Amino acid sequence: MNSTAFSPSLHISRSPYLMASRRSFLADIGMGFTGLALGAMLGNEQSTLAREQQAHILPDGRSHFAPKAKKVIWVFLSGGYSQMETFDPKPALTKYADKTYDETEYANPTKDPLFMERSRAVVGGDRPHSKIFPMQVGFRKRGEAGIEITDWWPHFGDCVDDVAFVRSMYTTDNDHAAEFQMHHGRHKLDPPQPVIGSWIHYGLGTLNENLPQFVFIGESKDSRIKQDYYADYLGPQYSGVELSLDPKNPLPFGVKSAGVLAEEQRNQFEFIGEINKLAGVEYPQDDQLRARIKSYELAYRMQMSVPEAIDVSGETQETMQLYGIDNKTTEIYGRRLLAARRMCERGVRFTLAYVSDYGEWDSHLDLKKLHARSCERVDKPIAGFLKDMKRRGLLDDTVVVFCTEFGRTPGVEVRDAYKVFTGRDHHPHGFTVWFAGAGIKKGYVHGKTDELGFHAVENPHYVTDIHATLLHLLGLDPHRLDIPGRQRLEIDHGKPIHDILS
Repeated sequence: MNSTAFSPSLHISRSPYLMASRRSFLADIGMGFTGLALGAMLGNEQSTLAREQQAHILPDGRSHFAPKAKKVIWVFLSGGYSQMETFDPKPALTKYADKTYDETEYANPTKDPLFMERSRAVVGGDRPHSKIFPMQVGFRKRGEAGIEITDWWPHFGDCVDDVAFVRSMYTTDNDHAAEFQMHHGRHKLDPPQPVIGSWIHYGLGTLNENLPQFVFIGESKDSRIKQDYYADYLGPQYSGVELSLDPKNPLPFGVKSAGVLAEEQRNQFEFIGEINKLAGVEYPQDDQLRARIKSYELAYRMQMSVPEAIDVSGETQETMQLYGIDNKTTEIYGRRLLAARRMCERGVRFTLAYVSDYGEWDSHLDLKKLHARSCERVDKPIAGFLKDMKRRGLLDDTVVVFCTEFGRTPGVEVRDAYKVFTGRDHHPHGFTVWFAGAGIKKGYVHGKTDELGFHAVENPHYVTDIHATLLHLLGLDPHRLDIPGRQRLEIDHGKPIHDILS
């Protein structure tokens, strides 16, 4: 037998018409004009898509209209902090503690049509929580604006006059995939979209050729966190780059090996670059290859710039104390936020600062103890970060977003496995996020939840409204970023929250 008879290349090159089965052939003949019409329709669709792709204009790095901001720092707290014990105090919870919703003067929020509209269950319906759980901490008005926040945020309380709170956010996922929904806008049961950091990276040009345009600062020990900075169909070159806080090794393979001379390494990169370019000619549509070429080029430039940007040893003692880096309780989050400031200072377009452990705020039990601990870990660092950004003038061209994936229930969580009920369950129906910086009003509160903190009832906003607000501040029209053949829903684009814009 000829050894070439089973050559893969021979099988690949064979005409599909020669490989058609007798049944397929007869079926095609039987279709007659219907088959011809279908073929014409499919051909027209392909031609239309080809024309759309040809007509599609790739972003040129310029804004679509005059921007108010150039950069974004997104501070994320994983697990779902309680809106009532943070930035939206509800004294009615204490007044009606241990009563059912029906025993209050307010309408039962679980019977409101919004309850079903804004909760698309993944792990079953909302668990019972009809007994109202009182607030676990006191609160007071802070700043000249007199904005009420809880006593667990004493340092951040000094910054409220620089912040715009949105107390009327909602999402639709009642489980922790809502975290990823916050970043890409789609429910877990739907096909995902690129995250907001990737859209911004795609839409705008670089501000610093020696640094990534989208970075993740945190720890992705839980692999699910990578979904927060995944570019999906935009391609891997637009995904976030994870950075370590260790200046000696800020990213995998980002430092040349010991004993390798600089000239030797440069020759290696040039040789690899030539091979990649040759492969690029042969495979022009290979997104992974193009991303690899860019990553090699960027990696070489980053070897000097990234370690310097991550290294905080040159910061003053006063700055280190401002971020709480001199204290074990606040050190790790202080370092992450200081690194975010340094990245912003050096022209990184989008920085995702993960200021929590994965799921840290998920207080199903012992909310008072767990939230008090987590607030203490982040309160001083976030306050120091805002004060430092302000005094350096970075808030003039940078917008800061501070958020979590959902809120927590006004009622105490009840589960058969629990003997003591001391926590709150997941709550997608209403929660609080805040903004600060370029183009944002100061000392302002937008929207509200009902008296029990259950539903977003005044100016409600789905999570992609956060995305739309950032794109608007950066001068980008999300519709003009759409990719032919990739369907986006109108809700994916969101609507800017104009009321918080200055």
